[in-house]
Amino acid sequence: MPTLENRNFLEQATVGIVHSTPEGHILRCNAEFAEIIGYPREEVRGLMMQEITPDEDGAQCLASFQKLWTGASDALSLEIRLIRKDGSLTLAKLTVSLLRDREGWPSHLLAHVEDIHERMKAEGAHAAPAEPAVSTKDDRYRTTFETSPDGVLIARAEDGKIVEVNPAFLEIVQFTRDEAIGHTSTELDIWADESDALRVAEALHEQAVCRDFEVRLRRKNGEVFWGQLSASYAEFDGESCVISYIRDVSAAKADEEKIRSLAFYDTLTGLPNRRLLWERLRQALISSIRSGSKHALLFVDLDGFKSLNDTLGHHIGDLLLQETGRRIAGCVREVDTVARLGGDEFVIVLEDLSQIAEIAAAQARTVGGKILGAIDQPFLLEGRECHTTSSMGITVFGNQSESTNEVLQQADIAMYQAKAAGRNAMFFFAPALQASVNARVALERDLRAAIRENQFSLFYQPQLDRGMMTGAEALIRWKHPTRGLVAPQDFVPLAEETGLIFPLGNWVLETACLQIAAWAGRKEGEHLSIAVNISSREFRQPKFVDYVLAALDRTGANPNNLKIELSESMFGENVEDVIARMNKLKSHGVRFSLEDFGTGYSSMTYLKRLPLDQIKIDRAFVSEIPKDPISGAVAQAIISFGKAMGLSVIAEGVETEEQRAYLAKLGCHSFQGYLFSHPLPLGEFFES
Repeated sequence: MPTLENRNFLEQATVGIVHSTPEGHILRCNAEFAEIIGYPREEVRGLMMQEITPDEDGAQCLASFQKLWTGASDALSLEIRLIRKDGSLTLAKLTVSLLRDREGWPSHLLAHVEDIHERMKAEGAHAAPAEPAVSTKDDRYRTTFETSPDGVLIARAEDGKIVEVNPAFLEIVQFTRDEAIGHTSTELDIWADESDALRVAEALHEQAVCRDFEVRLRRKNGEVFWGQLSASYAEFDGESCVISYIRDVSAAKADEEKIRSLAFYDTLTGLPNRRLLWERLRQALISSIRSGSKHALLFVDLDGFKSLNDTLGHHIGDLLLQETGRRIAGCVREVDTVARLGGDEFVIVLEDLSQIAEIAAAQARTVGGKILGAIDQPFLLEGRECHTTSSMGITVFGNQSESTNEVLQQADIAMYQAKAAGRNAMFFFAPALQASVNARVALERDLRAAIRENQFSLFYQPQLDRGMMTGAEALIRWKHPTRGLVAPQDFVPLAEETGLIFPLGNWVLETACLQIAAWAGRKEGEHLSIAVNISSREFRQPKFVDYVLAALDRTGANPNNLKIELSESMFGENVEDVIARMNKLKSHGVRFSLEDFGTGYSSMTYLKRLPLDQIKIDRAFVSEIPKDPISGAVAQAIISFGKAMGLSVIAEGVETEEQRAYLAKLGCHSFQGYLFSHPLPLGEFFES
């Protein structure tokens, strides 16, 4: 959506402005464009460019749009005919740019439309190729000359002396008629840039005409403005003259600059956007090849920005992003580029570092340290003090083989390493990181194939109480066609990151329910429950509760024998929503176990409200029993808490008789671990 500032610009622009899709579908326009084509503004939205252009012009227009959309050109201008609502034609000049969204992807096209029909008529009348001369005594030409909205100046070709001007010219340059007649444009100091005068003179000498030259001119008071100038030779009162048409296009140039700003700069921070960053990065790569100097790219991502944005509101988040951009810009030189890539991501390109990679890396580290320190300082936003930190990835580049994509990806990889290391840190890209990324890409590809081809199976690890089996935990295994059996810790985190956990988790739940139903028909299995571990992302799906109930219904599984294991870390936010979901499932008989108990940030206030049936003593504590007294004390506290809350307590990861005996002495008699059984495939479960 356009901001208020952009909407005001749209309405105040002195030229027509149109937002369009690459297919020519008009999304919106300003009042000026509606007036140019003679439509009420409300009728323009939804029109196709093909509807308001002759066939040939429409094809030319769409071809240009496609050129921009595919990146073949950055901006372009063209002259086309527009069909007004009354059927008449008008000639227009279009200057078209591609706009991108906050993430840098193509959004739509923006066209600046100037109606040049009257100017072209005026030029045609003055040039009058069918007439032998231009005469001020001819009323037909005098009327056009005097009333033209464009400034017209006639000067002798021989010496450049002005012999005639019209009122519009005098108004534009603010001279009187007497001050202008008999002098040259140079004597009047009209040319703000002498090179423009030379360009016009060369065009007239070589082609006898120039059209739509953009030149910088000067008014009598010294004010410099942009003019659009066309000139050609003509005969005036028997003398060879140059007739020039001048239009003040300062407002249109300002509009073009605004359009360029929208296309190349981030509207929130004013920093270069993804498109301009790409160009600056491309130039840096070319420069490094020529000079041999190194460059560096720093990829900065704010830590915890989403949480701050959601908690304090998007307005405060926007202010934080703006101030962050200013702080980063204050840490670098003018020759360097600070860009906002999108969201809370910023990219810095450091130019012309040392030719020695190690020294260049040290230079980049110094700048990176300044940026981390600047962002770590408190932010005062509308009277509210806020704090944030950032994670930074750095890559030093300057090899001929590197591409813009590779450089950006390298810094991105390093940034995620900084995140993983605890945040508020910087990491440099190393080839080993790239190898890790390549392996991750391959693993993700294989994981997607595994889901399609059903390469998974469930193993079951028995859970016992006082020596009697009460159930099992379902543990997924991946039967990889070349790597063999892959353990969950090697692929489940990737599934979480990529969203593949949803189809994977659904399969696990459905398979476990089928097994509950199958065991119900066996004497030794009818009382057994199956525990299924559900991740936070799965549990927070809007349709998760419905899916569980549907799976139970489809398979005929007894809900009392399904135990959903939730992690303690799940309750860090939106606790009320989690409790509501648990209560709904609990009302249908589903049971809940809380794993990793004691490792997170539990609040006793909400723990007392959770509809739990069981808590697990985490293997991290069990593994240290009995040699670590603190782990033993934690286990004792968990057991006491469970008894006080009326919950069963089970210890996982029990591997030795010493651990079992110690826990039993503390009052815990439910166990799961290698001491009793490894996870088993279904066919071996009742044989153990």
